[in-house]
Amino acid sequence: MLNIPPRVLHGPGPSPVAPSVLEALAKPCIGHMDPVFMQVMNEVREMLQQVFQTENEMTLACSGTGSAGAQMLMDNLVEPGDTCLIGINGVFGGRLTEKAKRAGGVVTNMTAEWGQVFDQGAIIEKVNELKPKLVAFVHAETSTGALQPFDKLADAVHANGGLLAMDCVTSFSGLPVKIDEWGIDAAYTGTQKCLSCPPGLGPVTLSERAMHKVQNRQSPVNSWYLDLNLVGNYWSGSRAYHHTAPVNMNYALHEALRLVLEEGLEARFARHQAVHEKLKAGLLERGFTYASDPENSLPMLNLVNIPEGVADEAAIRKRLLDEFNLEIGGGLGALAGKCWRIGIMGHGARDENVEMILDSLDKVLG
Repeated sequence: MLNIPPRVLHGPGPSPVAPSVLEALAKPCIGHMDPVFMQVMNEVREMLQQVFQTENEMTLACSGTGSAGAQMLMDNLVEPGDTCLIGINGVFGGRLTEKAKRAGGVVTNMTAEWGQVFDQGAIIEKVNELKPKLVAFVHAETSTGALQPFDKLADAVHANGGLLAMDCVTSFSGLPVKIDEWGIDAAYTGTQKCLSCPPGLGPVTLSERAMHKVQNRQSPVNSWYLDLNLVGNYWSGSRAYHHTAPVNMNYALHEALRLVLEEGLEARFARHQAVHEKLKAGLLERGFTYASDPENSLPMLNLVNIPEGVADEAAIRKRLLDEFNLEIGGGLGALAGKCWRIGIMGHGARDENVEMILDSLDKVLG
């Protein structure tokens, strides 16, 4: 039998999982073509639409983590030679760029300092100049804690004949993600952040405009497994068999979404913000400083500079894990060895969790 320690997950994800989600994961496995599972899929799609705040019919849970959702969008929406405008202000903008290039896209990057966001006016100017077929930015940059505004971009993107795509892996169900109101054509997320579900599914949503692109490509989709012409038929079309869906992970997602909607989106967003403010106040009292843009920071992912006097930050994180079962994240890329990422997501965004984080930091740094 496996012996897994009871970690308290306050890094950049995965996050603490609610007991009822784990119970759902353990329900009996049935066939992926079973009518009962088809009903589960229908309900998952309907609940995802509510949290994405969209009426998009093509809304589904991609089999794979959030990175698979990103791959699905890039492989379906980018054809060889397509011009793409992608922002890089952290690790995940870079990964979007790599995925678009592998799909054959001709990518132009806008770059910003890690921890900062892009001015929407500057993005619009670049869109008007380049007239890209795809514009993609990270809404919630997990590597830096930066929150990118999206609300003013769609008109310019659409006027120039393009599609607007969003990475909302860390923001989904912890902050407003207004797909229809903001004119977002395609978005992807993951289950393991604010949804507080185990990693393994990558929910995506695509507008009719985006699906017109998918259905009228001049070349086949780069990936058979992620081809939305095929996967979409399994989720909402003729129900044609495509691949064996991760049945029990969809049970878990169903329960995680049920909990989100039972709490209510606005209440959930307010809880994440309130717990963030409590954590931030405690960290500032202890001399920590934040490394992300103070005007555009995520509540659920706190990027802080490593305190002066800490010679080996990895050793501190190891002590937190070994002595308190507490996981926090180290910096990625340009921020490696310079910052910590402290997540307070979903089921873990609670006052008692903040108190545990602060108390543990006091003991290892004191």
